[in-house]
Parts: sequence; C-alpha cells; structure tokens
Amino acid sequence: MVTGSSFPIRINKIASALIFIFICQCSHLSGQVITYNYFYRIYFKDKGGNKINDFSLSDLFSSKAIERRQKSGLNAPDFRDIPVYSGYIEQVSSLGFKLHCKSRWMNTALFKTVIAADINDLLSLPYVSNVRIVKKPSGKSDHFDKLSFTTSQSGLPPYDRPIAMLNGLSVHSSGFDGKGILIAVLDGGFKNADQVSSLAGLRNRNGISGTFDFVNNSPFVYDYHNHGTAVLSVLAGSIPEIIGGSAPGADFWLLRTEDTATEFPVEEDFWVAGAEFADSLGADIISSSLGYFTFDDPSMNYKYSDMNGNTTFVTRAADIAASKGILPVNSAGNERDNAWIHIIAPSDGDTVLAVGAVDGNNSISVFSSAGPSYDRRIKPDVVAQGVSVPVQANTPVVERAGGTSFSCPVISGMCACIMQAVPEATSSDIIAALQSSSDRFLSPDSLYGYGIPDIVRAIKILQERFVIKPEDGSIVYPNPFTDRLKITFREIPSRLMVEIFNSNGKLISITNYPEYVSRSVDLEGLKNLAAGIYFIRLTSPVNIHTHKVIKIRE
Repeated sequence: MVTGSSFPIRINKIASALIFIFICQCSHLSGQVITYNYFYRIYFKDKGGNKINDFSLSDLFSSKAIERRQKSGLNAPDFRDIPVYSGYIEQVSSLGFKLHCKSRWMNTALFKTVIAADINDLLSLPYVSNVRIVKKPSGKSDHFDKLSFTTSQSGLPPYDRPIAMLNGLSVHSSGFDGKGILIAVLDGGFKNADQVSSLAGLRNRNGISGTFDFVNNSPFVYDYHNHGTAVLSVLAGSIPEIIGGSAPGADFWLLRTEDTATEFPVEEDFWVAGAEFADSLGADIISSSLGYFTFDDPSMNYKYSDMNGNTTFVTRAADIAASKGILPVNSAGNERDNAWIHIIAPSDGDTVLAVGAVDGNNSISVFSSAGPSYDRRIKPDVVAQGVSVPVQANTPVVERAGGTSFSCPVISGMCACIMQAVPEATSSDIIAALQSSSDRFLSPDSLYGYGIPDIVRAIKILQERFVIKPEDGSIVYPNPFTDRLKITFREIPSRLMVEIFNSNGKLISITNYPEYVSRSVDLEGLKNLAAGIYFIRLTSPVNIHTHKVIKIRE
C-alpha cells in the first residue's frame, strides 16, 4: 500500500512489483541527493539475449492488460513487448552512467551523469545504434512553470456545459460514468489532489489505484504542480451544481512525467516510461494534457515538419500504445495565438485522439492549436469545451480555467463512458465513432477537426456494430446466471425502470434511468442473491417486458 499525504491507495501485486523496479532505479543514494545534469537516450540495435519465445503475456503484464490486448487481437508478445536486454544496461552502467528508466517499446535506455561524458564511448559499443543528449545545462528557461494556468471564479457558462455540449449528461443519466475503466493521467504533478473536496468521493472509494513519479523515480506525486490536480478534477470531480467530472466512476493511475521547471526532450522519455507502465497495469486510456515542440536548448527544437505522426520520440511511442489497445487522448496544444501556431507532439500521432478547445458557445478558442498534421491529416480530431471549465486545483474553491489541457480530460472521460457502454469496441473503433458523430464530420477543417462529438450518437454507432439486436422486445442472458445479467433491447428505450422480484413476488431491487441511451444494460452485484427463480421486469415508455431467470451457485 502506498500512502499519499493523508489517505491510503490500494495497489495490486503486479503494480507493487513494477513500482519496486522503478524505485530501484532511483537517483538517491543513502539520503544524499545527487544532481544529474546530463541525460542520454541510448538506442540499442537489438534485445540481446531476450527472445520473444522466452516470454508469455503473463510474464509481462497484469491480467487486465492481457484482457485488453486480446480484445485487440494481440494474443502473444511481440518484439516491442520484451524487455531491454539487462546485459546492455549493466555494461553501460559500468562505464559510469546511471540508469534512470528504460523503454521496451523503443528499445532505448535513459542514462544520466553529473558531468558531461564522451558519447563516443557509447557509440563505440557494438550493440548501440545511436545516442542522443536529451538534457544538458542551458540558459534560463523560457518554460518555467510551463503548465501554469489562470483561474477565475466567474460562473458562466453553466458548470455542466462541458458535458452537456457533448450530449454527455444523457450518457451519465443512463448509468455510464466510466465504471470499470482504468485511466492513466500523465501530467506534471498532482499537488492537493489528496485534499481537494471535489475528489473526496474518488478518494473514499479508492478510485486512485496508484501513483508514480517518473521524473524522480518515486511513488509520491502530491506535490510539484497542481496542473494534474485540475485535470483530474475535470475527469472525476464531484460537487453538486458546482463541478461534475466526465468519468466520475472510472479508476485512475496518477503518473508524473513532466518536469515543470525546465523543458527538454528527456521529458519524452519520462512520458514513454509512464505510458509503458500504464500498459503493464492494464490502463484502457492515457489522458495526457502535455505536449512537446520547442525546448530550453533551441538546438533540440522540433520543426512543424516533424509533426507528421512518425518522427518525434513521444509520438511514435503513443502510436505504439494505441497498437496495444490503449486509447491515447492528448491535448492539441495552446499555440495558435503564439509563434508556433500548430498542433504539438504527440497529438500528431496517426492513432492519437487529439483534442482542441472551444468556448461555451461552441466557437473555437483563440489559443487552440491549429492543424493539420504536417502530412495533411485532419488534426485536431475533435474539440470540446476548453474555456471557462470548472476545475479544482486548490482548496477550498472551484474555479474556472482554460486550455486544451482541460478539453482533453472532458473527452478522455467521455471515452471511458463509451468503453463502459460498448466494451467490445477497440480504441480505433472509438476514435472513428467520435469522428463520425461530430458536427463537422462532412466538412472537417484545421481548427475544429471533425468538430464537437455527440457521445450518444457515438455509442449508437458502436452498438449497431457490436450489439446483436434481439428478434423481439428484449432478451436477458446468461440464463441461468451466477453474479450478473445483461439485457439487450431491440429498440433503445428513452427511459427505463428495471425491477427484480423473487419467486414470491417480493421486490428485491429497483433501478430507474430517467434517460436511457443504450441498447443494453448490465445488472451487476447479483452474486449474493440466494439460488432460485427471479423475475426481471423492464418498463419503458412504450413496453413492459418480464423475464424469468434462474440464479445458481457458482
């Protein structure tokens, strides 16, 4: 169990083992803090003695990660799944380099030194293909507190406008709140997330599955910056009539991958380490309100031509994450009113859902980064409210903030609701459904992309593909059942009441949905019912159906 500032967080055994590995790479020795000034990304030619046939999925991933991969048709590890060869790590370390983190996807390792080293010593190694210095002492940072955001206490538009704009209130009213979906939030810190009132419900239900800081290689993230806290409040915050998260029922891993004091390509390595960690744990979604384009050392800058989906280190990794069944959702950037103008990495990724920002009147914000990608693909993919979004980053008040940093978690959370409603859909299915349900699908452009998505319509599109319609009325299955039932309707009910009676006619439970947008409904938590005969009564505005079901012991 890892403890934040004031409350416990439960972590499963695989997560604990993974955290232990990262802590073992920590930069602290016997209480003495060493300042490493130079970071080197080393690219290896191969995986050395590690062979694909030596590993199974269960050797590498949690059961949830395996389930997600198998849904995407990945039933065995590939080259990118197997670890970086430890022999190479040991040999580089013996030359005086300190390991910080590794990437199995990119077959790289990040090393660091206190003083500058001769990279020719590394390039001369037969198994090294390239070395890049990704951080070194530079002039005063132009990016100091780069994740800073201004807040206001004005109350317009309505607090629930970010969700209502996407037709998401109907989705929430139908019981889809992200339950069962794991979201990895990559950010620059989660200061006060262990204290702010809007996240009390999340904390009380142990919805924060765990935390890790890849900048310092430490489990503690409740410091450094409150940007991640604001993002998390958009995802999971809950105070009636004040703030309502887009996925209040989801579970979260809070991962610090951004060093907010400086801006160097090394943060791409931290991001990739966080994404791979999320993959191992079985995360369904990566929500990243981060991006990369220019750096404190101008010689390291990217160019717009690099925003082609295939060049930057972080974008290539984000696309690999998508290939593993994860849905990467990323801010498009806040650069349209700055010199850069364009989208930023990794939002240029082919399989990354890039999110721009509109105001409460559906008009594009002045800052939302412009597309297309350099290779002329439509970017951003979609837009959501990113102006005057309710956030809570400090105690005790909820304020309003702006940026694609906040339109991104609005969409990330809605994607979790879609996954809950249509668990058969893959990440690529969801992106396609969001695009085709958006208001500019037939005439996309470089500011709005495909436009503002309608989440109800996206769910309908996906269920038409994945949910088989019964020939008449509704069906309930499996029958007999042990712990849960699934109901599928021929026609989507606009409202729904589900009642369960025992064989004596006694009402056991009742669930009312004032709105209902799905062709199916899951009845969970039935494990403790006594074995026997039950009746399910389904009442909609146009029909009443009753089904006889049998509960058996496991």
